[in-house]
Amino acid sequence: MAKIFKLANFRKTINYLKKNGIRSAWYAARERIDSEKEDSYCYQGLAEEEKERQRKEGESFSVRFSILVPVYETREDLLRAMIESVLTQTYGNFELILADASKSEEPEKVIASYQDKRILYKRIRQNGGISANTNQALMYATGDYAALLDHDDLLTEDALFAMAERIEQAKREDTELQMLYSDEDKCDGDAAHYFEPHRKENFNLDLILSNNYICHFSVFAKRLLEGEELFRSRFDGSQDHDMILRMTDRAKHIVHIPKLLYYWRCHEGSVASGKALCSGCGEGSCGRPSETAWLYPFPDHLDKGF
Repeated sequence: MAKIFKLANFRKTINYLKKNGIRSAWYAARERIDSEKEDSYCYQGLAEEEKERQRKEGESFSVRFSILVPVYETREDLLRAMIESVLTQTYGNFELILADASKSEEPEKVIASYQDKRILYKRIRQNGGISANTNQALMYATGDYAALLDHDDLLTEDALFAMAERIEQAKREDTELQMLYSDEDKCDGDAAHYFEPHRKENFNLDLILSNNYICHFSVFAKRLLEGEELFRSRFDGSQDHDMILRMTDRAKHIVHIPKLLYYWRCHEGSVASGKALCSGCGEGSCGRPSETAWLYPFPDHLDKGF
C-alpha cells in the first residue's frame, strides 16, 4: 500500500481533480489503486546462469543498437548509474552515443573516466533543447536500430537482449520489425525502491492517438527514420508523443515486449516525479511546450487522417 499512497500520486490526483472534476478523479483514483493492488511485481536481477545464457545466445545475433542519450548537467551518480546500466547489458552489440549540451565540464569528466570503446561522446556547443540534442546524437548512429534512453534513467540487464532476441526471431520468419517497445517501471532517486509498473497493451492505434502509453523502452529500425527527424523541437514537452505517432504511422511491424526493461527514475526535477516538463533539455526549452504544440496538436497526423 505504501507505493500507492505516496506524495507523487497525491499530486497527480489533485491535478486531475482540478482538470476533470470530482467524479472523474474518484474513478481514476480507484482504477489506479485497484491496478496497483493487483500487480505484485518486485524487481529482481538476473541470475548469473541466465546472464551467461543470454551472453552466449547473443553471440549468434547480428543486430546492432545505437543508444541515444541527451546529457545536460546530469548529476554524477545518476550519470554513472545510467552508463553502467548500459555497459552491463547481457547483449553487447551496441554503441552508446552521449550528446552533451552541458555548460559545465563535469559530465564530460565523468564520461571520460570510462574507457569502453562502445561509448561515443559528442559535445554540443549550443544547447538546442532535448529534441535537437537527441537528433544530434542520431546523426552519429551506425546501428541497425536506434534506442532512446534518458540521461538519468536505467535499463535492466536484459533490455537489449530481449529486443535483439525478438528481432532475430522475426528475421527467421522473414519479417523485419521496424519498432519494438517494452513495459516500464519507476524507481526512486536512489534506485532503492521500485513502484508503479506500467504493463502495456499490444499496439493499439486508438489508445496511442490519445495517450502515449508506449513511451519507454522503445527501439526503431534506423531505416524507418530515413528522411525524418527523430524529434521536432516545436513539440518540446510532448516530443515523445509526436515522435511515436509518426513512427507508428510508418512502421509496418510493431511489437510489444511484455517485460519490464526500463526504469524511469523519480527525483527532484524529473518528469516521472511530476516536477519538470522534460528531462535533459536544459534552459530554453523547459517550462512549457511551445504554443504551437498546444494550439495545433500533431497536425501532420490529423491532416493524414491518422
